[in-house]
Amino acid sequence: MRLLHTSDWHLGQTLHNYERGYEHQRFLDWLLDTLVAEQVDVLLVAGDIFDNANPSSASQKQLYVFLQQARVRLPALQLVVIAGNHDSAGRLEAPGPLLAAHGTHVIGHILRDDAGHIDLERLLLPLTGSDGTVQAWCLAVPFLRPGDVPKIPNDSGQDPYLGGIALLYRQLTDLALARRQPGQAIVAMGHCHMVGGEMSNDSERRIVIGGTEMLPSGIFDASIAYAALGHLHLAQSVGKQAHIRYSGSPIPLSFAEVGYRHQVLCIDLDGESLREVRSIDIPRAVPLLRVPAKPAPIDEVLAQLAALEVPESAAEARPFLEVRVRLDAPEPGLRTRIETALDGKAVRLAKIETSSAARSSAPENMTLDQLNQLQPDEIFRRLYQQKYGKEAPPEQLSALAELLLPSA
Repeated sequence: MRLLHTSDWHLGQTLHNYERGYEHQRFLDWLLDTLVAEQVDVLLVAGDIFDNANPSSASQKQLYVFLQQARVRLPALQLVVIAGNHDSAGRLEAPGPLLAAHGTHVIGHILRDDAGHIDLERLLLPLTGSDGTVQAWCLAVPFLRPGDVPKIPNDSGQDPYLGGIALLYRQLTDLALARRQPGQAIVAMGHCHMVGGEMSNDSERRIVIGGTEMLPSGIFDASIAYAALGHLHLAQSVGKQAHIRYSGSPIPLSFAEVGYRHQVLCIDLDGESLREVRSIDIPRAVPLLRVPAKPAPIDEVLAQLAALEVPESAAEARPFLEVRVRLDAPEPGLRTRIETALDGKAVRLAKIETSSAARSSAPENMTLDQLNQLQPDEIFRRLYQQKYGKEAPPEQLSALAELLLPSA
């Protein structure tokens, strides 16, 4: 049986107010071709389908058109989609009955019966091969909030959240072991932050629940052949275990991800065991550029921008540009100077990142009462000293004083 693991599409995402619909569509078109070329039996999408809980109609249409086209091109294809922390579980599940009739299973949230017991059956999905027979079982676990996990005894000594997640996976694994026949594998899905996972601070929303956010790889039983994870945008294995993997995001969602190798993972199962995990690189439809590679003084930056050569392309395919400037003092006309240097070049200026050449040591923490005693000009002086490592210029202090004058 062959599975394809992907996650963190973030449909509808914008990069510093630029729409990403073109890039997402190029990825989805490529994914369709890849599913056909690899003759995939099951597509696993491990959460964060959309970038926010209230996705635009255009991004929802992208998803549903893709699902429809995938089913047309591969009639036997099965799709399993779980919600991530960016998704609205209810919105994602709303068309579930209709999608299930066409081979797509969407798990957005945890359901309980009147007695408060979690409905485990709906989280355990049979995976069928091209011949229609069950070849594996999938523990389809969406992003879990504190109220989603089963309760553990207060005297267990475990963190209630971590212990609850471990118990849920244990219950599901036991159910799968009882349900499966010889030769059928067990696959787990999850949207979470595992211990040791490397995250992108610029684009990933931290999952912090009661001070705990990282889960140990031990929550996955040894009987699980493969764990398909979502949330972290860098493709990586967990704890050097090749069968517990993040596929990563399909496009760079921030300039911090420029150097990421974006990919999907092709998983081959052999009976109950994992035979191979193979990465397939995703072509990058739109380049992201950082000029210079490291922050530099403004004159050096302007010279590099003037020398920048970018081939002409359609507007939606033009590279996004982050300009990185090191300043010794505020530069009021910075953006105008940069835009002038870029005049006529086929790029989209998305971000200007500024940093200072020298910083003073961090000031000691102040109480609210102490902060309340400071006048606006003193706050300005301290911030300027902290950022630039020198005294604020008199002309800027004068300008501040003029702004603070009461209006007539």
